[in-house]
Amino acid sequence: MSGVGEILKAVGDFGRFQKCLVLLSVIPCLSVAFHQFCQLFMAVEVPHHCDTSWIRTVGPNLTEEEQLNLTVPRGADGQFQRCSMFSPVDWELDAILAHGLNDTQKCSSGWVYPSEQPPSLLTEFDLVCDRKDLNDIAQAIYMAGLLLGSLIFGPLSDRIGRRPVILISIFLQGLFGLGIAFVPHFYVYMAFRCVVGASVSGITMTILALATEWIGVSSRPKAVLTSHCCFAIGQMILAGLSYGIRNWRLLEIAGSVPIFAFFFFIGVLPESARWLVTKGRIEEAKKLLQKAAATNKRSLPAELLEQLKPEKEVKSGSFLDLFRKQHMRNVTLIMLFAWFVNSFVYYGLSLNVTNFGLDIYLTQLAFGAVEIPARVGCIFTLQRFGRRKTQAVLLVLSGLVCLIITSIPEDQPVATTVLATIGKFAASASFSTSYVYAAELFPTVVRQTGLGLCSMSARVAGILAPLVRLLGQYHRAIPMAIFGSGPVLGGLLCVLLPETCGTDLADGTGDGHPPAQVCENATSGSQNGPVKGKGSGQDNESTKTTYF
Repeated sequence: MSGVGEILKAVGDFGRFQKCLVLLSVIPCLSVAFHQFCQLFMAVEVPHHCDTSWIRTVGPNLTEEEQLNLTVPRGADGQFQRCSMFSPVDWELDAILAHGLNDTQKCSSGWVYPSEQPPSLLTEFDLVCDRKDLNDIAQAIYMAGLLLGSLIFGPLSDRIGRRPVILISIFLQGLFGLGIAFVPHFYVYMAFRCVVGASVSGITMTILALATEWIGVSSRPKAVLTSHCCFAIGQMILAGLSYGIRNWRLLEIAGSVPIFAFFFFIGVLPESARWLVTKGRIEEAKKLLQKAAATNKRSLPAELLEQLKPEKEVKSGSFLDLFRKQHMRNVTLIMLFAWFVNSFVYYGLSLNVTNFGLDIYLTQLAFGAVEIPARVGCIFTLQRFGRRKTQAVLLVLSGLVCLIITSIPEDQPVATTVLATIGKFAASASFSTSYVYAAELFPTVVRQTGLGLCSMSARVAGILAPLVRLLGQYHRAIPMAIFGSGPVLGGLLCVLLPETCGTDLADGTGDGHPPAQVCENATSGSQNGPVKGKGSGQDNESTKTTYF
């Protein structure tokens, strides 16, 4: 054994060195929240109608109202239609006034928007009528970038190190985020958003991995909670930022530039000592550990450092081990589905912030604020009620809220928004729960493989969520019905899972979990870290990275 775990205990679980590392993650976390949801405020629906300036050639003195009455048909509600116009004719104005126009067609010369409307994605790239779907497609492409980033930056961080990948990801996010503000075409915008999504995935995964490898087991929940709360605060900042800056290009600049401040602290960002040891770079690891100890005002005995040796590669279980045995197969399939529907309902609610009827900026502020008590509260519910009940109830609650929303009339936006906020609370708490529960359900030999598979399942759900919103054009209740039904089923399936609160972690796929038990005064992984694995005389290192 390398002894790196024992040395890190001597360095300190959560001293000044680790606190600085967590503090460094604040800027990226705030930036991630901005890029995740900024498009919602860049493509807000505004009144529009077809450009019918052709009639100005025969009637240059017509008022705007007269022009619309002559060239744009009215709908059943008496309002001018937004996506249709009367077909242009080669007549004199007197003939048009006398006979009127009857033949209609789709807008052929673009659209006209309120003159006082600041530039937005919607008005600049005409994301209306037949092009309206491009808005949700662009959001799905961003989510696809998240999946792509996890596939690229995960293995890359294992190959070249945590620090280089973090810096590369932050540079890409800043560069392409800033570049979005200057794109000439919407398809270029979508391509840049995909790269930003990939960089976001690289940042979140690698910073959490770096924190995991430096922070002690008992203090890791603090780091998780800090990152989750920073993400929530970032959503609240987005509400204020987008309210004050209505020009979409300026908003993108304002949200992208701050990430470059991270590079002022480039000298403070450490590499992972564990990663250095696995790569045989022992002297570098020793210097870094001594620096961390000095920062924490600890001393490292020379004989302890001399125990530091390259780790032998530990053979992990394969992907197929998750499905070979029935109990493991059941756990895997249920958790994959639970993560999928959890992500599905979370993004289904988050991306619908513009459709609940109330002011979108206040709604976004509430959506961000509600995540803080949701994340913090889930720690106590996990201790009091255990993992299985917490996961099942939160999933069912988030799904039921969506189903109830489908029955509320459109003219009651307050009720809809209140229910949506409750749903966001439940979905956020359920997400935090699923990280802990999945980590304890998967045995040590396949834990990282299982968590990686669950994460990919959640990414796929994130890609599909914006596309499901497109079904709202057929009936407004369809998307919410889909977002709601999945979590209800997922919550019910979670009842079939074993309770893991207060139980030993399984090391191999043959290990079974004991029957469900009441979690009373148990030291759970969400507060005090995992317990020792069965049959092991020491803490298994792979169990110490499970809550990320």
